Amino acid sequence: MLEEVERWLDRRSWSVEDRPLERILAAKRNTKVSVVLPALNEEATVGDIVAVIRRELMSEAVPLVDELVVIDSGSTDRTAEVAAAAGARVVARDAILPRIPAVPGKGEVLWRSLMVTTGDVVCFVDADLRDFSADFVTGIVGPLLTDPDVDFVKAMYDRPFGPEFNGLASGKTAGQGGRVTELVARPLLNLHWPQLAGFVQPLGGEYAARRSLLEQLPFPVGYGVELGLLVDALHTVGLDALAQVDVGVRKHRHQDGLALGRMAAAIYRTAQLRLSRGHLVRPRLTQFERGEKGFEPRTYDVDTEERPPMADIAEYAHRRVA
Repeated sequence: MLEEVERWLDRRSWSVEDRPLERILAAKRNTKVSVVLPALNEEATVGDIVAVIRRELMSEAVPLVDELVVIDSGSTDRTAEVAAAAGARVVARDAILPRIPAVPGKGEVLWRSLMVTTGDVVCFVDADLRDFSADFVTGIVGPLLTDPDVDFVKAMYDRPFGPEFNGLASGKTAGQGGRVTELVARPLLNLHWPQLAGFVQPLGGEYAARRSLLEQLPFPVGYGVELGLLVDALHTVGLDALAQVDVGVRKHRHQDGLALGRMAAAIYRTAQLRLSRGHLVRPRLTQFERGEKGFEPRTYDVDTEERPPMADIAEYAHRRVA
């Protein structure tokens, strides 16, 4: 590990307990905080997450979060209804910037969320978390309110794998969630962006940043968004403006191996684009699933499209002037 990264780990890696809520609230002053939940068919979990944030971080006694928005990216279940009933403002992905046709992907939703939120600090939280704790928000928002030199904060946590999450008790499988992180993202970062080797969860979906930074960054539309934002933030503001906070344990729905393969391909492509910044053929990924006649190929396009920095969008610039 680079000496610079070792120093960064001492200087910019914290625990949620390092900043009591009282200190965060005192530092907030006039800073507006927005929390965004990108959601696609998450009716089983999104309501609980919204309810915790509303109850613990949006009360008169604890006015930390000013705006809580769920961006529904085309759910076919009751995600929007459940989120609204729990107290979130729900916005349909396709209703944002309608002149630009939406494409599927998490990064697309996060990018569009900048258009319908107003916070100086924007906090992203995945909508599939179970046993959600408000620490996920206070942990990553806290440094942005107390430390003016910090611009981008990622959560770090254990990711137990398996339905019973017994690994935390044994200590043997606490970190086995995050397979794409260990097999793809971490090797890529260590080899090509060693300054980022200190991030425990580089692909984690819980992170917060200053709007002034996010609006300068391009957003990969799909699974590559987390790696893309992290790499581009490094080049835009430097390592010392990045940080991470330990928020404990993250329990969520795990994807199957085929979905992870598609995720890995998109992440590799995102890294490839940042290494070359040149014209490359749009790649496709072929996987195999057993069917009635044996193994059958299934070919998928790999997400390669990226949205430009939001600051370049005319509607966004007009909104800021207005």
